[in-house]
Amino acid sequence: MELIFSVFITILYVLTRGASGATNLFNVMDYGAVGDGKTDDSAAFSKAWKSTCNSPSRNPILVIPASKIFLLKPVTFSGPCKSTSIHVLMSGNIVAPDSKSAWKGYHLDMWLAFTNVNGLTIIGSGTINGRGAIWWSECSSYRVPEALTFYRCNGLVLKGTKHINSQRNHIAIFNCKDVTFSNLHISPPKTSPNTDGIDIASSSNVRILNSFVGTGDDCIAISSGSSHINITGIACGPGHGISVGSLGAHGGNDTVEEVHVRNCTFNETMTGVRIKTWQGGVGYARKILFEKIKFIRADNPIIIDQYYCPGGHCKNEVGQLESKSLTPICIFMVADNWFLNLLMVDIGH
Repeated sequence: MELIFSVFITILYVLTRGASGATNLFNVMDYGAVGDGKTDDSAAFSKAWKSTCNSPSRNPILVIPASKIFLLKPVTFSGPCKSTSIHVLMSGNIVAPDSKSAWKGYHLDMWLAFTNVNGLTIIGSGTINGRGAIWWSECSSYRVPEALTFYRCNGLVLKGTKHINSQRNHIAIFNCKDVTFSNLHISPPKTSPNTDGIDIASSSNVRILNSFVGTGDDCIAISSGSSHINITGIACGPGHGISVGSLGAHGGNDTVEEVHVRNCTFNETMTGVRIKTWQGGVGYARKILFEKIKFIRADNPIIIDQYYCPGGHCKNEVGQLESKSLTPICIFMVADNWFLNLLMVDIGH
């Protein structure tokens, strides 16, 4: 796949050179990156991104070359960009600092972030390694960075990359539309806390396809404001399964709808497919379909929890996130494998 993309960018290079003859390939090595895994290459990546984003070319391409390891401190790749089609060829590997002191002076919410970049495609076999073990003992996950964040990135494509040992969530998308993730490999240790594979919030028209996700928390989590989410061909395990929610925790009107999960396998997960709503919450989760799901030794294959309260001090009250209709179509078991075909409609008010 990467070879095909390399040919593709070569064609783009030939066909889309600007009138001035300026290149549309921007290799981080040309901007001072070292790639030895020890030198801080953050400034070089920022400079290369600025040139890519400001390029007048129709298809500017940021190149992260193979056989290199790039150490990056927190970096934000901001848009909007001049082109409506931005490509990143990620052949090399990226690692986070291996000590907390290196994060001094930075916000502790994100490590690598793309914001306001439309038409972004990231493809390649490179690995993003969050070196998260130094963070996993933190009591509060909200003071721990997310590894890769996309904010207001419409028309987003992420394909073929590997993601390991995130500090917290491996990939998070917020306020994005028309997103396709495919052929990803996400794998921290199963004992790593709060290391969700993919988190989706306030986003629509999201497709997650043909990927392996094994984590210490949710393989995929779908939060409030999300709709038209299609998840197909995911191998999940270890982890906590694919979750809708939790919803209703902060007193707002939390909504999720049109979620379709198909042809997925859950192997030795704590839970399989689940919907989580807090006591006293307001909103709805509706038009949710789990279809052709396979469970292999999952502890709790199906959970609909309307009294979600993992930390104690619960309100012990009923809110307006209530189950209105649940229609099981077909559930059967062969040996220790569960197969699920379950339709859920209008879970909420």
